Amino acid sequence: MTAQRDWPLFEVFLRGRRGLNHVHVGSLHAADPQMALRHARDLYCRRNEAVSIWVVPASAITASSPDEKDPFFAPAGDKIYRHPTFYPIPGDVPHM
Repeated sequence: MTAQRDWPLFEVFLRGRRGLNHVHVGSLHAADPQMALRHARDLYCRRNEAVSIWVVPASAITASSPDEKDPFFAPAGDKIYRHPTFYPIPGDVPHM
């Protein structure tokens, strides 16, 4: 049997109630996705906190770098078509 330290790392996401988004709750090592799902249930859902669990291999996640925060998320000022300034917004439209 393979040592646990050689098992791949999985990221665990839970959805607390129907209609809510899945939220990252932690990580765990497991031999395969089915084992990761069972361990995530046992570790993170002991008090019926979730109605849905996602386990994702950490190697499958691609994330932006905190060092590139400003250039990556900066608005594109030269792309004026991205800003809703070319049409009037009706007064009865909420949250605009």
